[in-house]
Parts: sequence; C-alpha cells; structure tokens
Amino acid sequence: MIPSFRKLEEDLEVNKTTLHNWKKNRPKLYKFIIESYENKEILKKNLDLMIKQKKIFEEEINLLRSKI
Repeated sequence: MIPSFRKLEEDLEVNKTTLHNWKKNRPKLYKFIIESYENKEILKKNLDLMIKQKKIFEEEINLLRSKI
C-alpha cells in the first residue's frame, strides 16, 4: 500500500513540492521511502497476527487450567 502524499508530508515533515521533486529527481530515494512504508505495513500485520495468536494461546492455557 502506497502512502498518500499527505501522509508522507506529515511523517517526513516536507511539503508536497519536495515529494514531487524527490519522485522526479531522486527516484531511488523516493522508492526507498515507499518500500519502507510497505515494509512497515507488513510488520504491523505480522505483529497483529502474533497478538491474536498470543490471545488464543492464553485462552487455551486458561481452559486447560480450569480442567485440571
């Protein structure tokens, strides 16, 4: 998922013109920034999944404790 220019403006503390200039004149930098955001999204999803798994494990442990 590619972040919006507005999101990039806020996060990087630059204006839209700077972002357009980076995209045009410094494509490697711009690509790196976009890929960083994509990696951030993937990491966030993985973390959310791990949290869900933890909750499931805790529920199973509590269920087993109650049976013992």
